[in-house]
Amino acid sequence: MMPVRTHHHHHQNNNNPRLLLRRIIPRILLLVFAIYAVSFGLYLLRQVPHTPTAGELDDEVIDVDEGEFRVVVQAPPSSSSQKPWPRLPSFLPWKSGSVPPRSCEGYFGNGFTNLVDVLPSRGGGGWFRCHYSETLRSSICEGGRVRIDPGLIAMSRGGESLEQVMGRSEEEELPRYENGALQVEAAAKRTGPLVEPGFLDAYVPAGGIGMHTMRSLLDSARVVPPGELHCSQWVEEPTLLVTRFEYANLFHTITDWYSAYASSRVTDLPNRPNVVFVDGHCKAQLEQTWEALFSNVTYVKNFSGPVCFRHAILSPLGYETALFKGLSESFSCEGASAESLRAKPDNQKTARLSEFGEMILASFDLLRDDILSSKRSNGLNVLFVRREDYLAHPRHSGKVESRLSNEKEVYDAIESWAKGQKCKINVINGLFAHMNMTEQLRAIEEASVVIGAHGAGLTHLVSATPDTKVLEIISSMYRRPHFALISHWKSLEYHAINLPGSYATVTDEEIEQWIKEERKKGMKRKRKSRGTVGTAGRLYASACVPEKRTCRVAACIPNSPVYLLCMGVRWAFAAADDDGAEAFGCGGAAGGYRGTTVHVQPLGLMRLPIGKGKTKDKKTPEYRIINDEYG
Repeated sequence: MMPVRTHHHHHQNNNNPRLLLRRIIPRILLLVFAIYAVSFGLYLLRQVPHTPTAGELDDEVIDVDEGEFRVVVQAPPSSSSQKPWPRLPSFLPWKSGSVPPRSCEGYFGNGFTNLVDVLPSRGGGGWFRCHYSETLRSSICEGGRVRIDPGLIAMSRGGESLEQVMGRSEEEELPRYENGALQVEAAAKRTGPLVEPGFLDAYVPAGGIGMHTMRSLLDSARVVPPGELHCSQWVEEPTLLVTRFEYANLFHTITDWYSAYASSRVTDLPNRPNVVFVDGHCKAQLEQTWEALFSNVTYVKNFSGPVCFRHAILSPLGYETALFKGLSESFSCEGASAESLRAKPDNQKTARLSEFGEMILASFDLLRDDILSSKRSNGLNVLFVRREDYLAHPRHSGKVESRLSNEKEVYDAIESWAKGQKCKINVINGLFAHMNMTEQLRAIEEASVVIGAHGAGLTHLVSATPDTKVLEIISSMYRRPHFALISHWKSLEYHAINLPGSYATVTDEEIEQWIKEERKKGMKRKRKSRGTVGTAGRLYASACVPEKRTCRVAACIPNSPVYLLCMGVRWAFAAADDDGAEAFGCGGAAGGYRGTTVHVQPLGLMRLPIGKGKTKDKKTPEYRIINDEYG
């Protein structure tokens, strides 16, 4: 009977629904989990690793605590968000190779031909190298597996609205680095400074810049062994590290843009890189153009902790570009079309500035193939670039210094003159301080004639078309070569209207006479120049002190006042005596004409304060030239 009961009991168990479910449910769950695991594995195999941009790193993330650092988990989008390079008619390849020193390509193109391997790439670790230019005496440095720690950089946060930070000093906005602010991971167990003693003087010389922030960053850099590069975030895409000084001034900002553009081309980036500002400046109007030119823009202090880059590029300061160095160095370089240089290369000619101007226009979708024919059919646009009051930065009063005291009267006279002409002439009121960048660039691109007193707004000439004529009104206090040089480097027809003071008398007849006289002068200057910079035959003199103070050079036009070139100093002065002899200096340097002693009358002394610090006393100073060189 026992076997029968046992069999009967087993039969009852098999027909019990609860017992059946207990056995089946675990098997179903196990099967579902196995299918999910296989599907998820296949999904991962099909995915392409994503490279998050600096902008994406600021998006919503999931934080997972792992001790001291954060791990950032993000859902990868389907493709890179970096912008492609636009088609530029004046583009010429930025090929590496032999570039003659002090040639046009050496100054404006890829003269960074001396490659210095600071940390060679071995076995998948980090790497670091610098491209050195003998012509510009500066380097573009780049590296892989690079970390920058915002916590080891002393400066303001940056990116605030101007109204929030009024009165903040410039010193608070510029970076001061502690050791280890920059780290690079080595493939082997190497530790210590990234660069050897003497490297900075050889490849990143200060060159008269009082606060060379790229040099300071490299001096702080350290090498760490594998596995010791602790990061809260990774940026996979190429990123430029940029420090700006005069970030609200168009001329100086364009030198920064040019340096960033050249750095991208020299390092052969496939797309437009991200930009990280390693400074603490507040937001300014010109930031809009940074965002248009490059893929993403952010401030280093916006990162919540140490951030690592698969590929970081250290962009040189704008002071180290040819646009700025051309103010103090004598070199012969004339603008030419890219088409002519493709057919017949010439070391004394360049199309790089035209290429860069097209890059700016293309970033705002303003680059047009038919612009020249459109200008001819729509009449003559005369753009009068105005200087007007606006609040530029936390230390600014909101008042701009007038270079033409009766500017409105001059504008009204030109407008009245244009209305009386038989042909169609449109006079454009160039109030750039209250126009967005698209409107400013469109006005420059469509202008046949650009007129204006010396001021940063004229730097937009880099985006002018080849047929543009330039008339610069120059008062006796502001005889500076910035826009004559830009015009020369772009092969634009340039004429200077020199005033004895800052006031212009204007009648229809005088306007026409100005144009006639300046055309004649321009032709004479071109015949007399013989290799000097520009068409005005300028002489360039430098005044330096043995201690390598920061005031290195000043430039003058014969029989005209000198102008100052002072970088990173606290005070500067320029003065003239009754006989017209001049003295100039900054940061302790002084100079005059070759081999002479200059006596400066007290009433002739002009104080030019730069930040806080010393000012010259009111006594009659005496200065003797220390050293001079003429180009």
